[in-house]
Amino acid sequence: MKEEKSKAVDAGTTLESARLEFNDPKLFRDLLGQHDEHLKMIQRSLGAKIRVRGSTVEIEGDPVDLELSTKVVKQLYGLLEKGYPVYGSDVDYAIRILSGDGRANLQEIFLDTIYISSHKRTITPKSVAQKAYIDAIRRYDIVFGIGPAGTGKTYLAMAMAVAELMKNNYVRIILTRPAVEAGEKLGFLPGDLAEKVNPYLRPLYDALHDMVDFDRAHKLVERGTIEVAPLAFMRGRTLNDSFVILDEAQNTTPEQMKMFLTRLGYGSKAVITGDVTQIDLPAGKLSGLKEAWRILKGIEGIRFITFTERDVARHRLVQEIIAAYEENEAQGGTSAQGHADKPAS
Repeated sequence: MKEEKSKAVDAGTTLESARLEFNDPKLFRDLLGQHDEHLKMIQRSLGAKIRVRGSTVEIEGDPVDLELSTKVVKQLYGLLEKGYPVYGSDVDYAIRILSGDGRANLQEIFLDTIYISSHKRTITPKSVAQKAYIDAIRRYDIVFGIGPAGTGKTYLAMAMAVAELMKNNYVRIILTRPAVEAGEKLGFLPGDLAEKVNPYLRPLYDALHDMVDFDRAHKLVERGTIEVAPLAFMRGRTLNDSFVILDEAQNTTPEQMKMFLTRLGYGSKAVITGDVTQIDLPAGKLSGLKEAWRILKGIEGIRFITFTERDVARHRLVQEIIAAYEENEAQGGTSAQGHADKPAS
């Protein structure tokens, strides 16, 4: 790949341009996307004008837009050279990442393969925070992932757990979450206790089945190699040689959080995930996740990773929805509990 730069002044405005020439026709087509959609996404998001001439991409804009657009194009091509298949969603993630941190290296993030799912999809981090999160899970025995919905907190923890189980680094995976009612009482639901709490555990099963084919997952659950259970079932246990994930931890009480953290035995790892802006506890009840964040953040060996709307790996509108709610609360709007509910710093 060759790069040439030039500068021009138009009506008092300085415009710079870059000319990128690519020598691999197949990789160049993959870079462009169908009907040049990948480059159009970059142009819409970053403002620089992008034209394709033969095997060359010409980018023009003010110095800031030009530098960022050029960096995105060059780094995406670098991923293709390494054999990484670039899709539209990857272009979107690349724009988000490099817009937030111009020093980021997409190869360090996207090429960090965590696990190959049952659908033959490679699970990798899609943001700087997600990369920091999986690095923390590898390094620390207790990791907290705190941030809005859709940032991959539980999904990536699950992928790490399954990968470690397949390597025989742990004897079992334990997936748990508090069964807190959000507008509907457990007692009104039909069935025995297991049937009542099962709807609350459904998201954990969904993530599991996305990584392990249904029959194999069913056998692992039957044998107890993978256990999915409400948090109340953890009381009195010692969890040795286990990879434990506590999901929706914002809905734990301080007593439940302390109970959970003190279950950890030898050779085990715990990942705790939650969103402190979506607490379903009764009004006035303190969240165990917020309390743990305040009390434990100085302990060596425990790592807290925070996510923002930039890390949302869902529809782009989800990012804007989260940002709008955060702005409302920052301006004195009320949370679902009737008061501004901001995380501890």
